[in-house]
Amino acid sequence: MVEAIIDWGNTILWSYVLIVLLVGLGIYFTFRTKFVQIRNLGEMFRLIKESPSTTSGKNQVSSFGAFCISAASRIGTGNLAGVAIAITLGGPGAVFWMWIVAIFGAALSFIESTLAQVYKVKGSNGYKGGPAFYMEKALGARWMGVLFAILITFCFGLAFNSVQANTITSAFEEAFGINRLVLGIALTVLTGFVIFGGVKRIAKVTQVVVPIMALCYLILTTYVVIGNIGEIPGMIGLIVSSAFGFNEAVAGGIGAAIMNGVKRGLFSNEAGMGSAPVAAAAADVSHPAKQGFVQTLGVFIDTLVICSATAFIILLSGVQGEGMGGIQLTQSALASHVGSWATIFVAIAILLLCFSSIVGNYYYGESNLEFIKENRTILFVFRLAVLAVVLFGSVSSLSMVWNLADLFMALMAITNLIALLLIGKIAIAVLKDYVKQKKEGKDPVFYASSIEGLKNVECWEDEEVSEKHKEA
Repeated sequence: MVEAIIDWGNTILWSYVLIVLLVGLGIYFTFRTKFVQIRNLGEMFRLIKESPSTTSGKNQVSSFGAFCISAASRIGTGNLAGVAIAITLGGPGAVFWMWIVAIFGAALSFIESTLAQVYKVKGSNGYKGGPAFYMEKALGARWMGVLFAILITFCFGLAFNSVQANTITSAFEEAFGINRLVLGIALTVLTGFVIFGGVKRIAKVTQVVVPIMALCYLILTTYVVIGNIGEIPGMIGLIVSSAFGFNEAVAGGIGAAIMNGVKRGLFSNEAGMGSAPVAAAAADVSHPAKQGFVQTLGVFIDTLVICSATAFIILLSGVQGEGMGGIQLTQSALASHVGSWATIFVAIAILLLCFSSIVGNYYYGESNLEFIKENRTILFVFRLAVLAVVLFGSVSSLSMVWNLADLFMALMAITNLIALLLIGKIAIAVLKDYVKQKKEGKDPVFYASSIEGLKNVECWEDEEVSEKHKEA
């Protein structure tokens, strides 16, 4: 009964509501920002290396640190297992629609991450913010912020973390035959150690794990692609033709390709969902647009690079029609290219990438719980709940955990996209201020007074205004 209700909700939201909002707003902001995600690629790579803009406080997070927290959540299950599921259910054409979501969704990522920086606040452990904060401060709608905070806490802290745990234990069962419950218990203990250590420990873990494993995976993928270089044009042709129903590979044709491509693309890169802005707000930068650029780069790396790598491995292997789905398909596909040892490699990669996703997802939940009410008891109970769902996901069925995650993801994304439609013009004005200062040869520094009518901004006051407040 519960699964039937979840399936019905997913069908309505993903078939009729979210696809229109996500792609439609992505296109809208792409034109409103004059293709910000394309024009500023060089700036994105330059900014990712910036140090914190101030030296005050030991809890400041750099642009790269914030990028890695968001990448930790992005890069994991969606890239390895999610792509496999998209191809299984939507055919090769689903890959094309994942690309479309990434290209236009990158503009949404810029808008939401810039807004998160504009409306961030100072906390005891550094900066914090995200959609809940800009909904309250820019729209004056605390109820909307609370709704979003509840949804993201359940979506990332609980539902998504059960998916990550499920993927880890499934991969290890396939590779080593390890009992999923035993591994689930070990994973739960390790998760507890990290999430009780705070955001700095999360940033330290992800800054090491994510880049190394992503690089290793891409090196292996490059080897596979080079070894099958003659088949690449035909594979690209299959992806495009299947995307438009000219060569459907699954029942449902173009509709299945679009829905699964958009669904798995959003799960993986999170553009417009409202999650990455929580990490973006933690960065200490001199201008909000800087973190907007950095998080936009994260969308491209996640989907156009890493998700494409997985798709190529699967489509070039020829094993996608053999009744497998999820991480086992990715493992078998890679093993068909390089040998049985690949099954073990993918299991280890999944362990590290998905574990970093678990701790990154936890941070999103913690930050939003503090928006609702700062209470140590509530936070402690949430941490225990995270550990419980990690254990639950470790032994649950694949379809149940994915469907539940999809439902919460859709509700959360719709709430955030409505807010972006209403206040996205503020981020566009911030972008214009950044571009203006760059043309003047400056390293852009933002002040709230630069944008006419900007209110309820805590961290971007002019120096004179800030001094007056201190004196008062």
